[in-house]
Amino acid sequence: MEKTKILFISRAYPPTVGGIENQNYELGRWLGKIAEVKIIANTRGKKFLPVFLPYAILKTLLVLPGYDVVLLGDGVLGILGWIVKLLSKKPVICVVHGLDLTFPSKIYRKFWVGSFIPELDALIAVGNETIRVGVQHGIGEKKFFFIPNGVDTEKHLVKSSREDLTKIIGQPAENKKILLTSGRLAKRKGVAWFIADVLPKLSQDFLYVVAGDGRDKQNILDAIKKNGLEKRVVMLGYVSDEKRNILFNTADLFVQPNIKVPGDMEGFGISVIEAGACSLPVLAADIEGLKDAIKEGRNGFLVESENADAFVQKINELFSKGNPREIYGQAVRTYVVENYSWEHVSEIYLEEIKKTINFKL
Repeated sequence: MEKTKILFISRAYPPTVGGIENQNYELGRWLGKIAEVKIIANTRGKKFLPVFLPYAILKTLLVLPGYDVVLLGDGVLGILGWIVKLLSKKPVICVVHGLDLTFPSKIYRKFWVGSFIPELDALIAVGNETIRVGVQHGIGEKKFFFIPNGVDTEKHLVKSSREDLTKIIGQPAENKKILLTSGRLAKRKGVAWFIADVLPKLSQDFLYVVAGDGRDKQNILDAIKKNGLEKRVVMLGYVSDEKRNILFNTADLFVQPNIKVPGDMEGFGISVIEAGACSLPVLAADIEGLKDAIKEGRNGFLVESENADAFVQKINELFSKGNPREIYGQAVRTYVVENYSWEHVSEIYLEEIKKTINFKL
């Protein structure tokens, strides 16, 4: 049987670091195992986007006759898909992440959210909250279908010890309860809020490790200083994949304390399933795309966003029974492997892509 031919366009692709970059890379790689996939990708970051867009449009139109469908890696490429729709009958599908529909620019909202994205044939939402926001903006609900983000369930597994963790954080990890947050430091991630409102209410044996960099870094540093928590919060900044993997495999609990931020939202939260793949249980805010990524009691736990007492109570409850990793870790990893492995998720993608192609015939 002839393989489906997919032209995959990505404007955010490694070596640039980020959630969409990782998602697009893995999606293209795993789809390539079960379909014929050609990738046109921007590997030079956001600054190169004004050059990449016209190049990608021209390249797409040149090679388009040889493919069954165009798959766009995120909503910013909606303009490319709109042009393809004007000049061709080929179906165009777009993966939409949270910011694709909530980016605050008036020009973006008028043209991308108001015209370009709604004209595409199908929209793959990485979270149900993304669908809700899209419908609010007037996009037909039938145009969406939800597919969760995937994870390479073996990629982040490493054999590591508390000694390895000690070397990374620069202080003894023994007899400490290690809370970890990893990822881009955006305000919506709630790290500064967690440090100011939750950590002071936890006992002194809790150590909070934050791996990542981003625009909210100064707010986080200010929260540490204001609350006198310099010895209880370890800010690592950007870390290599090797160090991040050690953190995933040695920390006791991953926390994702997101808060509501107007014009920004968590489309899914890929870090929480990367952590789960490493047998690291997750405690996350019950908000936006995290509600799709975390299934209560299976790969983690959800508590009300910005409810400090709820976070404190749940953290103390989880540690009162022992080490959360030792108690829940194996069950967490099993759930992630069965539901979020890219092998499984890519097959769902291909099934929906085929449905869209057949509908357009």
